[in-house]
Amino acid sequence: MAAEAPAEGEADTDADTKPFSTELEDWLRAEGPKTLGSLGGTFGEKSFAVAILLLMFVPALPLPTGGISHVFEVIAALLGLQMVLGRTTIWLPRRFRERQLGALATDKAIPLVGRWIRRLERFSRPRGAGLLRRRPVQRLLGLSLVATSFTALLSPPFSGLDTIPGVAAVLVCGGILLSDLLLVVIGEVIEIAGVIVIVTLGAAATHWIRHLL
Repeated sequence: MAAEAPAEGEADTDADTKPFSTELEDWLRAEGPKTLGSLGGTFGEKSFAVAILLLMFVPALPLPTGGISHVFEVIAALLGLQMVLGRTTIWLPRRFRERQLGALATDKAIPLVGRWIRRLERFSRPRGAGLLRRRPVQRLLGLSLVATSFTALLSPPFSGLDTIPGVAAVLVCGGILLSDLLLVVIGEVIEIAGVIVIVTLGAAATHWIRHLL
């Protein structure tokens, strides 16, 4: 007996669903400005995680950023706060919403994000997806991302320590986008470790400076 054909409108959605890495590369290659404001129309409610991932990937890179990473960290903290408040669409002042991400992001960071996400997609699978979709959990993750952004912002200058919270934020956002609770947990553990390291070294540096004075 021939297999029953699927009813109209019941096509295999898995075949039509693009991996996130492909969606990101399509957005990067598409014509038009590469701004935070343009993310909402492409990624919908995922735009918060996408935006924070892109912003925090820059400080996560062991590269000199000329101070632009601090601007990105402030914006990431603002977006995390909006997650805490339960917003479903990004709001930013026009100056930030229409700000081009710049060559550092579009030529280096975002292509690296795409390759990094593609590697994660090979072994990542939905774990705790239902939990990650719950509003209270999303608000807690937003609060965590606010703390991570400020940790990166307050890390000692020229120390490279903002790389630790940067990596943590990237993993948390990657876990949200891939619906993988394990990645989120790993990111949170790295965040806690980063806070301990930065606070400890900051206190030691302060004590050393006071001793000299």
